[in-house]
Amino acid sequence: MSGSPRPADAGAPAPRERSGRAATLVATGILLSRLAGLVRQHFLARYLGLSDAADAFNAAFRIPNFLQNLFGEGVLSASFIPVYARLRASGEKDEAGKVASAVLSLLAVATSLLVLLGVVLTPILIALIAPGFHGAKRELTITLVRILFPGAGLLVLSAWCLGVLNSHRRFLISYSAPIVWNIAIIAALIWRGGRVSEFDLAIVAAWASVVGSAAQLLVQVPTVMMLLEHFRPRWDTISANVRTVVANFLPVFVGRGVVQISGYIDAVIASLLGTGALAALTNAQALYMLPVSLFGMSVSAAELPAMSSAVGDSADVAEYLRSRLDGGLRRIAFLVIPSAMAFLALGDVLAGALFKSGRFTQADSVYVWSILAGSAVGLLASTLGRLYASTYYALRDTRTPLRYAIVRVVLTSGLGYLFAIPLPRLIGIDAHWGVAGLTASAGIAGWVEFALLRRTLNERIGRTGLPASLVVRLWLGAAAAAAVAWGVKVLVGPRSAILLAVLVVVPYGLVYFGVTAALGIPEVGSVLGRVMRVRGGGKR
Repeated sequence: MSGSPRPADAGAPAPRERSGRAATLVATGILLSRLAGLVRQHFLARYLGLSDAADAFNAAFRIPNFLQNLFGEGVLSASFIPVYARLRASGEKDEAGKVASAVLSLLAVATSLLVLLGVVLTPILIALIAPGFHGAKRELTITLVRILFPGAGLLVLSAWCLGVLNSHRRFLISYSAPIVWNIAIIAALIWRGGRVSEFDLAIVAAWASVVGSAAQLLVQVPTVMMLLEHFRPRWDTISANVRTVVANFLPVFVGRGVVQISGYIDAVIASLLGTGALAALTNAQALYMLPVSLFGMSVSAAELPAMSSAVGDSADVAEYLRSRLDGGLRRIAFLVIPSAMAFLALGDVLAGALFKSGRFTQADSVYVWSILAGSAVGLLASTLGRLYASTYYALRDTRTPLRYAIVRVVLTSGLGYLFAIPLPRLIGIDAHWGVAGLTASAGIAGWVEFALLRRTLNERIGRTGLPASLVVRLWLGAAAAAAVAWGVKVLVGPRSAILLAVLVVVPYGLVYFGVTAALGIPEVGSVLGRVMRVRGGGKR
């Protein structure tokens, strides 16, 4: 007789309950690290504003970050965790440890070579990524990239630690570790900010990033070594399980590379739109990534090990995956839809609260708002798409998400150019507003990718997705909340940026929860319940 598959280590708690708790732990870790990241961006904006030094720092960080993203968290999670988690679920703990050791060795060698190559080829990379930079601005960017590259290599090794920790359900430490990296940069900015020139301060921040990268790795190592027990570095390219990780790695690596190329095309276009455009795009992305990380990544990261550990026949696995996927989609949508509405209606308030100080002005807040509004177009699609991609990875299918990522990148690049360069001229607005076109075009492409991912997976495991009635009720709740928050904003008038944000955002949240509760959406109770459990120390 068929029964729902469940991980081999399943205990008394129901899988859905454990998944909700795991997602809460991931979200807590991500929230802490993202808040630290927003503080970092605040001080960067305070001391560098939207200056040439800010553009140089943000452009420089994107280049070694390419290495981190190629080899880092997303790629390793998709290729390593399904194999490692399934071996542990099957009782093959020794083999799982050997696979982890071999993957680390392969990763360390590949990363070291790429770091060395990146440092040598930095001038060529700058010409490709920031053709709009010239003179001292270009030279500063080259210097910053060469400083940052080794730190990116350390962050790749940190991502391996995250893969091991996530497979053992140690979510909080893995996702909160970046706090120490952010603290290192923040401390350096406070220490030297206002005391040295903007160019010198950017160099200080880059060195602090390298120190923080080492600290982020080191805080995870003790727990990882404890979990792996008799850990010994090993070189193994023959084992079937290692070969599976490598085989899964390559399509995700290519897919992530394609996505990164899209991000760099955005940076190239932004570098052509005048001083401050690239820095403003980076500030907007810091805000945009908060709901993506908190609500999209947290659920996806928590579900991947559980989905990968499922056993049973194909019908059982399909039913199990549908159940987990649909539950995760509801949790994501409940929190992402109001985030998108807040970006559309209240982006200037949010940007002002986080960045307005020193050289960052109210006009800069409005500029970042326009970019956030463009980002809101595809926010829901991007977060839901992450969970669909995790489901494919749990099925050890890394090629389907790759194909659709390529489609998204082609659309993003083509539409991004049209929306950012010719469109502002056609409608008679200043060229620097074209950055909002970049984010809007990425949102349109994100919806296309999401539709493709859902259609193909539905053909494979059965119908999945959000009920239309739920989506309508969520948008109604968000619209009502935005109307009240906008009224409060007009009523209270000019205030300090942080006070205004409190006066506007608190009613927004209260009205959204109140309206969705009145509309009978069960996620209200589950979200509030998890918050209360976290405040109560995790008691259940």
